[in-house]
Amino acid sequence: MRKLLWAVAAFAIMALLAPLASAGAAPVGPSGGAAGKGWAYTKDKKQRYPGVHIDWDVPIRMSDGTVLKANVYRPGDAADRPVAVKTPTIVTMTPYTKLISTLAAETMQNPILEPIAKQIIGMINLTGTPIDGFGDLLKSMTGGTFRSFTVDKDLVRAGYSYVVVDVRGTGFSQGKWDVFKEREQRDTVEVIDWAAKQRFSNGKIGMTGMSYSAINQVYAANRNPAALKAIFPVVPGGDLVRDIVAPGGALGAGFLPMWLTLVNTTKMMPDLGAMFTGRFDWKWLADRLADPVTFFPQLFAALLTPDMRSIPPDMKRLLIPGTAERRGWMDHADRIQIPTMIVGGWFDLFTNSEVRMFNKIPLPLGQKQLVMGEAYHITPGAGHGERGTPPRIDVLQRAWFDKWLKGIDNGIDQYGPATLDQMGRGWITAPNFPRPGMTRQRLYLSDRPSGTAPHAVRDGRLSVGKPRSRGRLTVGPGVLTLCSRDAGQQTAGVTAIFRFCGRDNRIAEHNALTFTTAPVRTYRSISGYSNLRINAVSDATDGYWTAMLTDVAPNGESTVISSGQIVSSLRKIDPNQSQYAPNGDVVDPFYTMSLYDRKRVKPGVPVQLDLGLLPTEALLKPGHRLRVDVFAMNLPRGLPLRPLLNESGLRPQHIQLDPNRPSFLNVPVSKEFG
Repeated sequence: MRKLLWAVAAFAIMALLAPLASAGAAPVGPSGGAAGKGWAYTKDKKQRYPGVHIDWDVPIRMSDGTVLKANVYRPGDAADRPVAVKTPTIVTMTPYTKLISTLAAETMQNPILEPIAKQIIGMINLTGTPIDGFGDLLKSMTGGTFRSFTVDKDLVRAGYSYVVVDVRGTGFSQGKWDVFKEREQRDTVEVIDWAAKQRFSNGKIGMTGMSYSAINQVYAANRNPAALKAIFPVVPGGDLVRDIVAPGGALGAGFLPMWLTLVNTTKMMPDLGAMFTGRFDWKWLADRLADPVTFFPQLFAALLTPDMRSIPPDMKRLLIPGTAERRGWMDHADRIQIPTMIVGGWFDLFTNSEVRMFNKIPLPLGQKQLVMGEAYHITPGAGHGERGTPPRIDVLQRAWFDKWLKGIDNGIDQYGPATLDQMGRGWITAPNFPRPGMTRQRLYLSDRPSGTAPHAVRDGRLSVGKPRSRGRLTVGPGVLTLCSRDAGQQTAGVTAIFRFCGRDNRIAEHNALTFTTAPVRTYRSISGYSNLRINAVSDATDGYWTAMLTDVAPNGESTVISSGQIVSSLRKIDPNQSQYAPNGDVVDPFYTMSLYDRKRVKPGVPVQLDLGLLPTEALLKPGHRLRVDVFAMNLPRGLPLRPLLNESGLRPQHIQLDPNRPSFLNVPVSKEFG
């Protein structure tokens, strides 16, 4: 009898939720309210088709004759035979070989293993332990993110076809890896056209995927192929030189070698099935042998070239705007005309681009949306689906495609449009980002001790009034940023599993100048970009400056909420692409990042330098303080290119305090510091 009552209750709940899946009820808050429950029910209920049919290694010939290989997933019957129905089609382009995504999908979506894994993960609580960041990694697995990295078979069973393609020069595809350049971007458009014309497709194409596959979507969308109707990029980049190649003019030394090794290794994995059946692709082998270590020559040049005159052409093209690489690696989001939901993170590799793309896309809010969590590159979606958080990533993805590819009025266009994890508080919904209502305030760097950072190289204050001191504060290069949130960001979240490095910045601050406010008495939020203007002095012709903005708790824990960096000689900004406060202060400097604009500094002579920080969303609670840490090195987030590093000589750097040329932080706050 009890089982019968539970069954009746469950049926009643489903009956109540089912209409919400298509009724388009207005979402409420980050969870989506009743509509969000409807999206989750639609995603998790029994799908329309029981099976998934897979066609392996389908050849797709590009216009230049190169053959790409794709796995094609189609709705199937109970015996996994393809059903005779035309469906919307999802395309994912991957450099990590579709073999990996296939194995991951088969493992993580196994009907036996997946529930067990979720149950085990749900039982693990690492909060308060030294490795509580590992819990975020586990939660990202249950937050639906990896279904966009692999293949969401539930999406196929719901009536979508799914095409996963190895990009040129990777996986089982022929050609040389083009690393997002013109030929690869043309390939994507041609694959979209191919997919739209297949007998299983109704001609409507969507794109999804993480990281590289997310960037690929953005580049395809800015070309506006007719068949492409919506994209769902998870942690996408939009300006690869400024994001990961040379952020602030310093080589992304932590991420690039690791990533290039991964792709160049996996692209050499042969098609064993073809080898054993006599179908081996000898063109594939010839292409791999012709280009076995793509992009490594540029990486080695950045690390080993001794001076500016010796920079080789391949490396120089990355440091001069207007080259094919620099033009091709820009998102051109202002050209995107299709619905786009961007999922990013405040500590992702591409934080800066994610926010910029959202603001540049010329679509009404709702047709473009931004979801930003306190996440790293491998942990978007961590905790999603829990109380007070956004729906799981796979739930949002399904709702997005149902709306824009199937025309279902499910209310997803009323979600957000900016769904933000406000650090210090939790998830909030905002009408835009940065959130309206912020006031710009200068906080001045002072050499008066705050009494809160005796461990730092120098403990100073952030003060409301302009200080009168003419002192000089000195900091030298150090390596303790290896234990910092920036290290976690540059390693895609790997080192962030350790709380004492991934959140608390006090170990790194032993190598920093710190400047801290008095404790706040009331809540105040920070939303948007901050900029640190410093009156900088170097003992050499170049230098390297890094700043980290932190929330200091009453117990002394210093939690990083934003950071930025710049090589002194590459400090020139483009005024047309930079943002300014009403009083004329730079608040979001857009560096030209050009060797032609490089200007060496004169040893011992002060130069005003704007050090832009990544966008952030945070809440300072009563009793908390705001702090800015200033470093002369930032391993592994950045290492100045070898010629610039040689010129710096790793000499000490100084901030010259001068009432006539003050150093200050310009920060967006909901209520000014008193």
